[in-house]
Amino acid sequence: MVYWVGFPVAFAVALFVVPAGLRGLREAGLVRENYRGARLAFPLGAVLATAALVALAPLAFLDDRADLDLLDPELRRWIVYLLGLAFLGFLDDSLGQGVDAVTPRGWRGHARALREGQLSTGAIKAIGALALAAYVVSGRGLESWRYLADVALLILATNAFNLLDLRPGRAEKGLALLGAGLCLGAWTIAPLELLGIFAAPVFVGAWFTLRERAMLGDTGSNLVGAIAGVWLLTTLGGTGRLVALAAVVALTVYGELRSISKTIDSVPPLRWLDSLGRG
Repeated sequence: MVYWVGFPVAFAVALFVVPAGLRGLREAGLVRENYRGARLAFPLGAVLATAALVALAPLAFLDDRADLDLLDPELRRWIVYLLGLAFLGFLDDSLGQGVDAVTPRGWRGHARALREGQLSTGAIKAIGALALAAYVVSGRGLESWRYLADVALLILATNAFNLLDLRPGRAEKGLALLGAGLCLGAWTIAPLELLGIFAAPVFVGAWFTLRERAMLGDTGSNLVGAIAGVWLLTTLGGTGRLVALAAVVALTVYGELRSISKTIDSVPPLRWLDSLGRG
């Protein structure tokens, strides 16, 4: 089995697809202002998902027709969640109002909008994410409470990266640290074997987000968060997943009540890591 080959193939494909995709976004006028007012190609996440699919095409053909075992069989389950969340993010990026408009933000904002009879694209994204998580986690032979805990972990891990994606490269760095921690902690490359075709374009795209040439958008932050959530579910054991759930619950609550960016800026090691590679 050579499941690991998906990562280098996708990385090589992304080196060509991502720059071309960014040029296409800019030429089509698809740009948005970032936190500093710079106008960047947007949403990069759509290009990253496209790069993953371009890499998947030959791998899927060879995996089946040449019987080369290039793709982890479990990818069939989780790809539904990854592409579904990317689509929901793209819907939010495309139909949601501009960044300067007053729109519902966070879980409380969307809940308040629903109580007032408004169905924001963010609320649609939340409902869709719940449906997809409930679907992909099903059929794994889990007890009821563990099934619900895994659904919650998948959704909240995805949302956590939406909370992180407020500065260039922050979400991608979080994914890289998580992936390294899981691989080293479990002494395995299973996360990259399973979702390498999606992780590789994200890491290529980080070069452009760090240099403020593109923004992930909700399409990209959803994709990054979905990768992280699936990595947690498929790498950690039962106890580990409960610990991870507690961590993402705490981060979600903190993000609703406090500014994560201000917290990072107030802690020197985090501020250094956050600024690393920008410019």
